[in-house]
Amino acid sequence: MTTNQSTMKAAVFPGNKVVEIKQFPIPTPGPGEVLIQMKASAICRSDMSLYYGQQGVVGSGDHTGPIIPGHEPAGQIVQIGDGVTRFQVGDRVAAYLAVGCGECAHCRNGYRMFCKEWKCIGFDLHGGDADYLVIPEDNCMRIPDEMDYVTAAVSTDAVGTLYHAQKRLGINGRDTVVIFGLGPMGGAGVMVAKGLGARVIAVDLLDQRLEVAKELGADYVINSNDDVLARIHEITGNRGVDAAIDCSGSPIAQNVALDSLRQHGRAAFVGEGRELTINPSVQFIRKQITLIGSWYFPIYEYDEIAQFIIDKKLPVHKLVSHTFPLDEAATAFKMFDERKTEKAVFVWE
Repeated sequence: MTTNQSTMKAAVFPGNKVVEIKQFPIPTPGPGEVLIQMKASAICRSDMSLYYGQQGVVGSGDHTGPIIPGHEPAGQIVQIGDGVTRFQVGDRVAAYLAVGCGECAHCRNGYRMFCKEWKCIGFDLHGGDADYLVIPEDNCMRIPDEMDYVTAAVSTDAVGTLYHAQKRLGINGRDTVVIFGLGPMGGAGVMVAKGLGARVIAVDLLDQRLEVAKELGADYVINSNDDVLARIHEITGNRGVDAAIDCSGSPIAQNVALDSLRQHGRAAFVGEGRELTINPSVQFIRKQITLIGSWYFPIYEYDEIAQFIIDKKLPVHKLVSHTFPLDEAATAFKMFDERKTEKAVFVWE
């Protein structure tokens, strides 16, 4: 290890929007595990369930005591447990958030979040909003030398999720793609779609987000208060878009996404939502569209995602509006909850 200290600082949520910085023993990696010294850990909207004092709807939910949040961490390995063979001290890694059984078909094909026994880092297991983190070697994703730690942290959930969704949709240079909801996920979607060569339309209620979308490469931006469908038809010559991606979870946006598609169009719903009412005949069946739900990515795809970011020079840092030291966690989560930040990231010197 690179330190003689025996304790570390970590953020915990006792409930009701309270954030405390507490001392924890620095964990020791067991067999097949590694100890990572944190360098960057991104805040996500799903963290808010724990911030409010609720159980996040992920993983097994069987933990006891305070859990350290942070499911988008990146850092440097400083200690390895027995049996670790693929990584060594000094390696730079990001963490895959889903820890599975390792034996089922889902774990073996890389989709560990589908494992019946899965646990989520930052919800069921201690996460990266701490000075150190222990995870299984199998959850380590190697960071390329050309990639900094903040980019690595954001590359996991935000960029990785939208890359996987668009890969499944087959987005390419012949497509016009509309993306609804320009938070960090939607912003990542704009970058990925441009990297794949598509023409991109970005839709959101906030003009500030639309300005960022332009910086990320959007060819057209539409404020949701305008007649979105009319603008899309104007842009596409009344043809409709080839693909639509909703990152908002809003039933209104999801319906407009379906309405915006041409015949044989493709759509992905990424934003979480509870209920949606559609007209299957008009919006779905008679246009013969393909609609997928897309959630995170298989771990084997990370090398491809990271290389895509590097090769296409994706401006991932533009997704990050604020960085904070861990000591300012209370301020960071309060500002994030009040939507005074977009993607916010804890950083360590």
